[in-house]
Amino acid sequence: MKLKLIAVISALAIPALARAQQSGPPPKPTKADAQSVVQIITSDKVKTQAYCDLGKLFDQIQVAKENNDSNTIQALGKQLRPLVDKLGPEYVKVITGMDQVDLTSSEGEELLSILSELDKRCTK
Repeated sequence: MKLKLIAVISALAIPALARAQQSGPPPKPTKADAQSVVQIITSDKVKTQAYCDLGKLFDQIQVAKENNDSNTIQALGKQLRPLVDKLGPEYVKVITGMDQVDLTSSEGEELLSILSELDKRCTK
């Protein structure tokens, strides 16, 4: 799965979940938060599979976008929330907080590097 997935998930599914769970802007994630999320997901086979399925879904959405297929994008978009729900509130908190981070900064790159460990668990 690509690191761009963070931005796509934030744009498509996470804001609604975050609004339901808290008010105000989400907190900026720390390195410890990101490491905790990686540990939580990689130690649970169901969560790891949900993360990998999210990556596959992202790839399908990208293809649908390239083909300007809005019906497919909508249908695939409906599959995002159940997968994100399986990943848990810690994942939601970190991903929503990534909006507060400049992903091109050293801090952003470090957080992305930590989160990319999840990608290594998925086979294409």
